[in-house]
Amino acid sequence: SLTVNAAGQTRKEKVILPSSLQGTKPNSIPNKKIEDPVAGKIKSSSLATTRQDLNGFHLIPPRVTFGVLKEGCTYATTVIMKNVGVNFSRFRVKQPPPCTGLRVIYTPGPVAAGLEVELEIEIFAMVIEGKDTGGLEEVSHDIEIITETDTLFLPVKANILC
Repeated sequence: SLTVNAAGQTRKEKVILPSSLQGTKPNSIPNKKIEDPVAGKIKSSSLATTRQDLNGFHLIPPRVTFGVLKEGCTYATTVIMKNVGVNFSRFRVKQPPPCTGLRVIYTPGPVAAGLEVELEIEIFAMVIEGKDTGGLEEVSHDIEIITETDTLFLPVKANILC
């Protein structure tokens, strides 16, 4: 229950449910719904009671923080995009501008329901000339991932040591 804690005592503070249980996705904008005449409608009772939309992707982790990076080096990390829908779905990644030093490497194509695809986020740590930031420059960019149901934003942050 949300009113009592694990010891059975009344809670003093309100419990904040994760976004996955609330039925919303952080850092996303829903696209206009276009009826797909090929996609089948699911009318089973087990799926009729859920509040969540049965389409779309979840990003694991929902944000990337590289930390402090050495200038002139390349770093990479992996983000998982999981299809939490009941149908296969497609996506595409809008590549960040070259001045950020970011690049996303992925394999395009449909992703079946319940499966996942890896996105490799690569950053080349570089400092823009002409700026004097005192030895540390912050890079921050939201990578745009366009899916059939919504547009996801993956925040990426790093500090570059000059």
